[in-house]
Amino acid sequence: MPSFNKILIANRGEIACRVMRTAQALGYRTVAAYSEADADARHVRLADEAVCIGPAPVGQSYLSIQAIIGAAQKTGADAVHPGYGFLSENADFARACEAAGITFIGPTVEAIHLMGSKRLSKLAMLEAGVPCIPGYEGAEQDDATLAREAGRIGYPLMIKASAGGGGRGMRLANSPDELEAQLRTARSEALNAFGSAELILEKAVLQPRHVEIQVFGDQHGNLVYLGERDCSVQRRHQKVIEEAPCPVMTSELRQAMGEAAVQAARTVNYVGAGTVEFLLDARGDFYFLEMNTRLQVEHPVTELITGQDLVAWQIRVAEGQPLPLKQDEIHLNGHAMEVRLYAEDPAAGFLPQTGDVLRWEPAELEGIRIDHGLVEGQAVTPFYDPMLAKIIAWGATRDEARRKLARAVEDCVLLGVKANQRFLAKLLRHPQFAAGEATTAFIGDAFGDDPSLSPQSASPMELAVAATLLYQASATHSAHQSGLAGWRSAGSAPWRLVLRQGEQKYAVELAVQDAGQQPRLLARVNDTEVAVRLVSADGRWAVVEVDGIRRRIAYHQQGSQLWLFGQNGNLELQDVTHEPAGGQAGAGSGVVKAPMDGAIVEVLVAEGSRVTKGQLLVVLEAMKMEHPLKAGVDGVIRRVQVSQGDQVKSRQLLVEVEENF
Repeated sequence: MPSFNKILIANRGEIACRVMRTAQALGYRTVAAYSEADADARHVRLADEAVCIGPAPVGQSYLSIQAIIGAAQKTGADAVHPGYGFLSENADFARACEAAGITFIGPTVEAIHLMGSKRLSKLAMLEAGVPCIPGYEGAEQDDATLAREAGRIGYPLMIKASAGGGGRGMRLANSPDELEAQLRTARSEALNAFGSAELILEKAVLQPRHVEIQVFGDQHGNLVYLGERDCSVQRRHQKVIEEAPCPVMTSELRQAMGEAAVQAARTVNYVGAGTVEFLLDARGDFYFLEMNTRLQVEHPVTELITGQDLVAWQIRVAEGQPLPLKQDEIHLNGHAMEVRLYAEDPAAGFLPQTGDVLRWEPAELEGIRIDHGLVEGQAVTPFYDPMLAKIIAWGATRDEARRKLARAVEDCVLLGVKANQRFLAKLLRHPQFAAGEATTAFIGDAFGDDPSLSPQSASPMELAVAATLLYQASATHSAHQSGLAGWRSAGSAPWRLVLRQGEQKYAVELAVQDAGQQPRLLARVNDTEVAVRLVSADGRWAVVEVDGIRRRIAYHQQGSQLWLFGQNGNLELQDVTHEPAGGQAGAGSGVVKAPMDGAIVEVLVAEGSRVTKGQLLVVLEAMKMEHPLKAGVDGVIRRVQVSQGDQVKSRQLLVEVEENF
């Protein structure tokens, strides 16, 4: 029976922190593996020891088997927990651990290899009698073969990376005209993300529920399932909200799906934590989708309704011990929901965001669990997945869990990098989701044309509060140095300033009515007047009374820049009162800039080329996804500033189009 004392976590972010929490509680020493970009990360601070495994790019650090094995040997770690993503489903990594005499806390090499291929796993499931979606899983991968098989299957159909997951390398083709372009994009993403361009095709099951079964096996042949999770709320095939149990589940359907999942696991003599994913249609028929041979991102909802620590189960099984519970001893209690907090901008097509975490204060509420890897001051870089944290709620009923989660999402303070908080809250409060009726089509159907996903202008109240805080900071620093002398007392001339939010500017006129310890001011924004009294401000929290209503608002100020945790989440404003006048390129201009830090995958135009509005110009890779950048106007390419393979910074000029008039 294997035994170990020190566990290296071959991962980063919230999952590394989460694994360490259980490992340390069980008495094990822990080692953090980190890239140069993560030297000050939270998982590095929490570990007993930490080893740098290379530069920021994942291929030179978190995906380097040699570097991670070397780190384990250097620190004397005799076990490795892979977390999820990165090398967690890499059979070569599990084999390398085995060859080095290091216990891999996960399934066998054979199970990882088989289930890591959508093509091979589906063939195995068909042979085992597990219901599967009609499709093509053949070894021939040329375009002609795939086009012929697509015609046999029928449209619409899904193109999937055989080695993939998380929505990467997955594309929907609605007709033969779309197939070639979607195959090219899917192959490119699959190769970049997983090192394999192999694809499978499947008939698209429209508007299903995505339901997965948590399975666990030990080295003694025991296998159980721990209920299900509904992961239907997705965007671009990536899960956004997960919950347990599934809102439409019956005891009979749960047993049928659970037994099918166990049969799938038994086919490969499965050991450890695994998840068998199914599509569930409106008639109650379900189809095998894939098996993930690792711990899932959404495992906390299962933990909350079963009362079990799944990481502790993983460690127990890796040591050769039997499962702690039999099937009839597993009971579900209450309801749990989880959302994924992403660094992304819903108002800009959910584009991933980079930046510094200036403030992070997770909500501390009863029934709320927050798994995260954030510390104030750290940089969110383009090298890794944009997920920042997971917010999870438990309630006695589904509606109680939903209400708690919406409140917690709104109360988590995050400043400095844009995130999807307000969008998550809108999802949780949407009547269709509240009724438990959401399918995989929910976000597209309910929010496709939602004006709230457009860029949100700062409200007069937010602008008034921002102006008040800027006034207070300037007055406190020095009235003379800031040019405020002569108007700090009541009756002086108004202070006129200009605040910029993104590309939009606002004129604010601020009249000081009382410049005492709790200044009273009257702000005018266009034709709206807002009365503000600043009760207190300590650099992190401000208590303001706005039109007679007192509010507590989180903020952060750096010079002329001010961040507010406002009505639409992270609001960044800059005082540009004294900035020279100058035009800025808008969204409809001929200037194409990098929306974030990243790498240029492809440049599709050259100087002198004639282009039309909406034409693809450049493909940027950042945060493990490809982002197409298109022409905003008809015209001629005047300048191309980048080449394939270039690393670029956010807002860097890429291409300039001279517009046709």
